[in-house]
Amino acid sequence: MIQFEKHTLKNGLRVIVHSDKTTPMVAVNVLYDVGARDEDPNRTGFAHLFEHLMFGGTKNIPSYDEPVQHVGGENNAWTSNDFTNYYVTVPAVNIETAFWLEADRMTELNFSESSLEVQRKVVIEEFKQRYLNQPYGDIPLLIRDLAYKVHPYRWPTIGKDISHIENATIEEVKAFFYNHYAPNNAVLSVAGNVDAEEVFRLAEKWFGPVPQRDIPARSLPQEPPQTEPRFLEVKRSVPAPFIQMVFHNGRRTDSDFYADDLLSDILSNGPSSRLFQTLIKEQQHFSDVNAYIGGDRDPGLFTITGRLMPGVKMKTAEHSIRAVLDKLIQTPPSDYELQKVKNKVISNLVFEEIHYLNKAVNLAQYELLGMVDEINQEPEKYGAVTPPDIQEAAANIFRSENCSTLYYQPL
Repeated sequence: MIQFEKHTLKNGLRVIVHSDKTTPMVAVNVLYDVGARDEDPNRTGFAHLFEHLMFGGTKNIPSYDEPVQHVGGENNAWTSNDFTNYYVTVPAVNIETAFWLEADRMTELNFSESSLEVQRKVVIEEFKQRYLNQPYGDIPLLIRDLAYKVHPYRWPTIGKDISHIENATIEEVKAFFYNHYAPNNAVLSVAGNVDAEEVFRLAEKWFGPVPQRDIPARSLPQEPPQTEPRFLEVKRSVPAPFIQMVFHNGRRTDSDFYADDLLSDILSNGPSSRLFQTLIKEQQHFSDVNAYIGGDRDPGLFTITGRLMPGVKMKTAEHSIRAVLDKLIQTPPSDYELQKVKNKVISNLVFEEIHYLNKAVNLAQYELLGMVDEINQEPEKYGAVTPPDIQEAAANIFRSENCSTLYYQPL
């Protein structure tokens, strides 16, 4: 059970606090309502670029990391298609340092050609290392562009093309910051050895003066239903053939998310899962196989991947996957099989709540999704899923016309 208190500042910053007296530490987490889906299709990768720029210093504080290290803290960040998250963990007695740092960089960064050039080089190198020069690295670029035709999920957070970051101007970077990095476009969550009233006081002191900004109305093109199968085959310098099949499914906030999530676990969570037992152990068609959902804010993808064993043909591999999926469409799982994956999911939820940083991150995300008041109901929602719900989810998702398939072949 995560207990929390909420308060909203006059500038629109939502503050949410969880008190955990079992730790001497505190996590200060700032979640911005901006991700790769908010980018110009001709200037992608900006949300991820800002994940780096936010550590490049401000006019008041040249180095973000040094003050954190001086008070015994750690910090990091990550970007998704839906949001950008920054956190700092410090001993609770030094919490004000975290507030000072986060409020300062929310106000204004030290925008300069030199700072942009430094972070531009870092991001370009990351793009090359992770997506261009690594075996199987360009799969996210290929599969998203295959599955999506109009929605901005069609590019990954790193961006669609490396030239977009190479050609980014300081004016474009500034505009992105002031359009999205603002108190009225963020959630501040704090978890650890703190009192809510003290956190609200510090939030008012440090974040209260940060000006509210005009956030552009979000109007994203909605992906139309896929009406026919899509297929792409590429050849790359890789050691083994690889197949990826993606199916459109719903949002994280949809009621059938829980059935979709459990469906993915029935297929590939652990050595007793269906894909492992059938495709790896019995048929020996794959060396590894996986299934997962994205849990995105807009309709996302249900993904199945597999690395083929030597001598296995792609069509054979695809048909063996399809046979496992069809079996779930035709016959619901047993109560025992479903309960087994429920137990895993629910125990993970419980263990996740032990760490104060996880609680801070989860509270911010649930608040942004409009679900924070339901955060303690997740085990109950997973527990309510029935075998017919799983069968219905499989039938809705695993339609042939809803599938985009990538054959990734060795040269």
